[in-house]
Parts: sequence; structure tokens; C-alpha cells
Amino acid sequence: MRVGCSKYKVLYMITTEKQKQESEAFYRDALQLLLDSKCEFMLGGAFAMFHYTGIFRDTKDLDIFCKSSEYPKILKYFAAQGYETQLTDIRWLAKVFHGEYFIDIIFDTVSNICTVDDSWHERASTGTFADVPVQFIPVEELIWCKIYVQNRERNDSADINHILLKYGKSVNWELLLQRLSPHWHLLLAQLLTFQFVYPADYRDIIPKWIFDELMARAAEQYDLPPPLEKVCRGPLIDQTQYEVDIKEWGYKSSTITTI
Repeated sequence: MRVGCSKYKVLYMITTEKQKQESEAFYRDALQLLLDSKCEFMLGGAFAMFHYTGIFRDTKDLDIFCKSSEYPKILKYFAAQGYETQLTDIRWLAKVFHGEYFIDIIFDTVSNICTVDDSWHERASTGTFADVPVQFIPVEELIWCKIYVQNRERNDSADINHILLKYGKSVNWELLLQRLSPHWHLLLAQLLTFQFVYPADYRDIIPKWIFDELMARAAEQYDLPPPLEKVCRGPLIDQTQYEVDIKEWGYKSSTITTI
């Protein structure tokens, strides 16, 4: 079963017991091969969600994150073992296939915002998956990546709310704010949504200082002159629904002004 459709991620769900057994064997074999390859990688996606929240989703894909210098080694190693490989989008994504199951090798985001680097590995959380020792991407980077997925077909806001509910007290808020500094509006919007969804919990989870800081930034926008360039940043969070703004209404998704 295919769930959702976006340039960020499509979820392929397991629906039968046979598929569940096949997927578990695939995950175990794939992770062992990754360890044998000596390449650096971390688990993300549904399995990082399970690690941080306890929410489990049966999917046909295994999301791994690595630096851009690692994915060529991973592709070549799996190809040498007889797997089909694909460089899907040189900006951020490669794949390894085994029948109907596959690995997403993620080293960036399509807009080159969440680039995987050494700092991810330095702060990665350790654990086991399919009886194999692994690292999971840090919770701050998991939130960082998910906050840009706000499509009609798939929106990761609920995922972030669940991460905050179950793991928010351990989030490095200074780092998360630093990661989202250019797009702090998205963090403020997410925190307001969290406050709406969990009115009995947010006080104990969301530090007041970050809420006050972001609200002050929002209020300050009224003291600034409007931008000269008519820019729509919507495509950063949804690459389809804001097409009309760019193609018909005269907005720019990006612009370079020569001075």
C-alpha cells in the first residue's frame, strides 16, 4: 500500500504477515551489509520515530542518513552484492532495491537545507534495530528535517508533536533554534500547534524562553520595512501547492539581486 506522495518521501506500508517477515529479513540483512561496508550511517524515518516515540510503522523502506561522501561507497558495496542501485536525485537521495523493499540513502534535503555532516554522527543516539547495533539521527535533526514536510499529501507536523511529547524534555533547544534560525517562523508555528494539541503538557516540555524569543521575533517583523523582492517561501515546505504563486502570481521562490 502506498501512502502519501511528495518529493520528500513516499510511504509504502506493509499490509500482510508475509510482507512483515520479508521486510524484517531485508532490514536485518541490509543493516549487516551496511556494517560490513564500514560506511558511516544512521537510521532515520519510521525507525527513528519508533526509537524516540515508541510509534511503530510497518514500511517497505529503510531510511538511512549519511554524509554525501558516504553514499557512493554504499551504492558500490550493495551493487557488488547483487543489489539494484539508483542515484535518484543527486541533490539529496539515492536508493538500493531488493524486490519490493528498498533503502533510501538520504544525505541532504531537496532544498539543500538539512545537509548531513559530522555533527550528526557526533550526537547520534545509539540502540539496536533488528538485533543489529545502530545509530539513530539526533532528535534535533529529525525535527529539523520533518518541519519542512508540509504537503497536502503528507504533513509531518503530527510526527513532530509526538516527538516533542515523548522526547521534548531531552531536546537541545538552543541547537534546534540554531538549525532553524533562517526559518524560525516554522518552529514558532510548530510550537503553537503543539500548545494547541497538548494544552496540559506544553508548559513542562517547551521552555518559556524559546517561546518568548520567537514571539518577540514575530512581533519585531512589524517594525521592519517589507521586502522589496516579492518572494514566496512556500515551496520550501510544499513544492506543489505554491506553484500558482510562482507561475501565475508573480512571486519568486528564490532570487539573486546584483548590487
